[in-house]
Amino acid sequence: MKHRVVIVGGGVAGLDLAGQLARSKQPELDVTLIDRESAHVWKPMLHTIAAGTADTFPNQTAYLVQARRRGFRFEPGEVVGVDRQSHEVEIALMVDGEGCELVPARKIAYDTLVLAAGSRANDFGTPGASEHCMTIDSRHEAIACNDHLRILMLKAIASGNTLSIAIVGAGATGVELASELIRLADILEQHGASGLRKGLKISLIESQSRILGPFPDKIAAAASEVLEDLGIDVLTHAPVQSADAQGFVLADGRRIDAELRIWAAGVRAPEFIAGIEGLEHSRLGQVVVGPTLMSAQDPAIFALGDCASLTLPDRTSPLPTTAQAAYQQSFYLGRQLPRMLNDYPVPAFRYHDFGSLVSLGGYDAYGTLGRFGLFRGGFLKGRVAQLGHALLYRRHQARLYGPVRGSLLWLADCVGGAIRPTQRLG
Repeated sequence: MKHRVVIVGGGVAGLDLAGQLARSKQPELDVTLIDRESAHVWKPMLHTIAAGTADTFPNQTAYLVQARRRGFRFEPGEVVGVDRQSHEVEIALMVDGEGCELVPARKIAYDTLVLAAGSRANDFGTPGASEHCMTIDSRHEAIACNDHLRILMLKAIASGNTLSIAIVGAGATGVELASELIRLADILEQHGASGLRKGLKISLIESQSRILGPFPDKIAAAASEVLEDLGIDVLTHAPVQSADAQGFVLADGRRIDAELRIWAAGVRAPEFIAGIEGLEHSRLGQVVVGPTLMSAQDPAIFALGDCASLTLPDRTSPLPTTAQAAYQQSFYLGRQLPRMLNDYPVPAFRYHDFGSLVSLGGYDAYGTLGRFGLFRGGFLKGRVAQLGHALLYRRHQARLYGPVRGSLLWLADCVGGAIRPTQRLG
């Protein structure tokens, strides 16, 4: 019988890994991918879908199509538990918007389980945050956010009133989302929605002393200047004490009212990850793994990407929860897991820091180069950084579809963008 590998999560790491392992011949593997969404969207693009500056359909990959193309099996559903004793993954009942059953609750057996379920924003238990704030951690949530945003913008255009939006968290997601919202207003004004940009009030709330905490001071200062020039109200040293249906109350007593409230701060593992008994977890609920991405307590369970906590010998803290770390772990496990299953010795995972990029809605972009090569630690800005940001997405497409199909998709996007809007305007 084939060795059953079950991968939970079809994000950057999980979908790429499923395609790699499905082609393995020694040993032959029966690969199953589980995800609650029907299609994959590159997570660094979710903020553009939430803002409406990118349409969902051209930028998504249907799991069923990719499964047929790559040779693995796709199971739709939300994982709610893992039974380590019986080696089974528990999937919840799926219902439609009216509560009708779509797919029954079920269990899927595994020989090897790979957890690649990503992460979610962390509201740190802030009162009212989960009830009154939207998040954009998944394709479904980003679309829902854009649907709500479109309704609010239509009301603002019709009434001439101000539309207030508050974003909690000034990391890369919050900063990029804020700038994309300004870009959307500019695009809509070009299509006749006069006065929208002037009537759009955006507050970016950050508890730390500056925005873009993981980035160098130079990038944070430059990005903050651009955001303020765009008319975005950037608040630092502003921890949120509570949230309600009208806005936020800050720790110093100030109140920030907003019709649309988006929580983009913090990182935590999905609840079912933190609830797997017998495994060591980080304070964020991630599974603590060793240098081969295997959990120390269960050799049948591996974890990678945002839901894994890995501290390498040359580091004092776990690897960052970034797409590049997830990619590298996926590539490593795709090559080494078949060898481990055959009891061959494998090298430890090694992480290479290729730098980081942040794009401000086409108004500017900044980045740093990695800690290697001739331009170690170099600084990028403007068109060069924007091109680098775009190439990351094209590389992702090439990994999914292969270099030829990926290049054709790029060409199709360029042609399509020349004849129709790339934004969701209808």
